[in-house]
Amino acid sequence: MTPRAGHVAAILVVGVIGVLIAGLQPQLLGALALEGRLSVAALGGLATVELLAMGIAAAAASFVLPANRLRTIALCALLATGLLDLATPLCGGGGIFVARVAAGVGEGVLIWIAIGFIVGTARPERWSGLYLALQTLAQCALASFIGLFAASSGGGFATLGAVTLAGVLAVRWMPDAHAASAGDAGDTLPHGRGLLALAGVLLYLAFIVAIWVYVEPLARQRGVLAPIIRLIVPLSLAMQVIGAGAATVLAGRLPPRVTILCVGLLNLGLLAVMAEAPSGLFVVAIAMFGFLWLFALPFQVSLVIAADPTRRAAVLIGGAQLTGSSLGPLLASALVADSNVASVLLFGTICLVAAVLALLGAGSPRHGVGA
Repeated sequence: MTPRAGHVAAILVVGVIGVLIAGLQPQLLGALALEGRLSVAALGGLATVELLAMGIAAAAASFVLPANRLRTIALCALLATGLLDLATPLCGGGGIFVARVAAGVGEGVLIWIAIGFIVGTARPERWSGLYLALQTLAQCALASFIGLFAASSGGGFATLGAVTLAGVLAVRWMPDAHAASAGDAGDTLPHGRGLLALAGVLLYLAFIVAIWVYVEPLARQRGVLAPIIRLIVPLSLAMQVIGAGAATVLAGRLPPRVTILCVGLLNLGLLAVMAEAPSGLFVVAIAMFGFLWLFALPFQVSLVIAADPTRRAAVLIGGAQLTGSSLGPLLASALVADSNVASVLLFGTICLVAAVLALLGAGSPRHGVGA
């Protein structure tokens, strides 16, 4: 059955809201650190626990939540997450961690709703590209607003909470169950090549988010001026939108293995620029980093499906991405100090190389994958 346009739009809106925080962490958590409510080292830990909660919730939801009650589930998750966003700047110490872990659970459930739709379609890599483009466009718009008008932690989290609560308006158009289904793909774990491909996805996101969470401290260390630092995140998010859009158009036209290899080599060059280049080139490198971030993800979907045509691995892509996104900052935080965060670049390099090797080692895509 072809899903109705209103249903698809509502599902994508809910899914986009669920992942907003991933693009806003440098600003929102950076503001907490700047205000002295969070150390730079703890910044990575806080990013980790929320993303890990998102990943666990997105993976576990298919096993513990009824797939035919999407409306009720979405409504509860939106209300709980929005209220927790509003409460975060009112918390202190460990309360901030508790609030963000709880918010991560709600966000993971919202992401699960979107992933369930994407994996069940005939062209998941195309829908993945569209979802990435939409979520990053929303992140870019919200990051720009926060950077210009609500730069404090209170203003930033209040803005995020208001947007999340507004998502309740989309619930009335949501279906109670997905029109397309991935069947029993998620009932058992994948084996062999599917797991290797998922490991590549996990490592790639560990590389990406470890760098992303420390963008602002890295920029300050490279001598980037404060007014420009405030615009780095919106600029990178804009480039992510372009990258996701380009991938949506080119998925099926470019060979996934060659594309992933080229993206990996380009990212290695960008890491070298971030480590040594003057401040102006640092900003350019971060912009290109944003473009390649989302450009690569739909091609990874093609490789995961090729490695495991049953799509059992594809169902778990969201969980692998979020787990990698949480582990990256966690492991990187053990290497950085408030006065020197450059070691995160070495960590990112190791994860990037391992990710590309795992994705390429999972096997060649079968004919027609991503077409």
